[in-house]
Amino acid sequence: MKAVALSPQYSLSHLAPGGRVGVIALATDFNIEYELAKLLPEDIRAFTSRVKNINPLTIENLKTMAPDITRAADCILPGTDLDVIIYACTSGTIAIGDNQIRELIHLARPDALVTNPVSASLAAFNSLGAKNISILTPYTEAVNRELASFFETQGLEVINIAGFDFEDDTAMTFISPEDIAQAAITICDPEADALFISCTALRAAEVVSRIEAVIEKPVVTSNLALVWHTMTLLNDKTPINGYGVLLETPYSISDSN
Repeated sequence: MKAVALSPQYSLSHLAPGGRVGVIALATDFNIEYELAKLLPEDIRAFTSRVKNINPLTIENLKTMAPDITRAADCILPGTDLDVIIYACTSGTIAIGDNQIRELIHLARPDALVTNPVSASLAAFNSLGAKNISILTPYTEAVNRELASFFETQGLEVINIAGFDFEDDTAMTFISPEDIAQAAITICDPEADALFISCTALRAAEVVSRIEAVIEKPVVTSNLALVWHTMTLLNDKTPINGYGVLLETPYSISDSN
C-alpha cells in the first residue's frame, strides 16, 4: 500500500475573518459564552479561557482573580493573534480595576485590544448620550455600593440601584429572564436616561427589547455592551436587530488601547 502525504494550504485568513476574540470568563459563569455566540456576527469568533473565582461574591473575593488573569489570557489559542480580549466580569472589573486588568492581559497578549463590561458600558452610555442611569444587578448591597460609586466617579449620576442580593455567582444565571424584565421595569427611574443591567451571568439579552418598549429608554446590559464595544474595536458597523437600540446604533467611538 502506498502512503500519500497531503499538503493542504495553511492559512488562518478564512477562520473568523471578522475578528478573533478572546474571552476570559469566570469559572462559574454559565451564560457569557451562550450570549456572545448568539449576539456576535458569524464571521466573528469568540474563544474562551476561564479564571478561577471564589464565592461568596464580595469585593475582596473578586480581587483574588487578578493573579490568574495573565495565565488565562495566555491560554487562548497560543501562538495565534487575537484582535480583542474580553475580561468578562463586571463586578470583578470594579474590584480589580480597569487599568490593572488591561496591564495583566497585555503581559501575555501585548498587541490585543482589551475591553470589559465596565469600560464597554461607559462607552455605550457616552454613545447613547446617557448621563443619568438606573442600575439593576444580581449583587448584594455592598457590591452595589461599589458599582454605583465607581460610575459616579466617571461622571454619571446613578439615580438608583437595586439588586437581587445574590452572593453565589453560579446561581445568578438561574434568575429567569422574566424576573429580570419585571425587576428592570419596576426599578427604572422615570428621570433616568438609560437602564444598566449588570453582570455577564444574567440572561438579560432576550428581554431587552421588551423592557425598552415599556420604559421607553435604552437598556444596556453587560453582555450587550461587550458585543457593542468589541464590534466597535473591530470597526464592524453591522447593526444587530432584536436586542435593543444599542446594537442597532452605529459604532462610532474611538478607543485608547
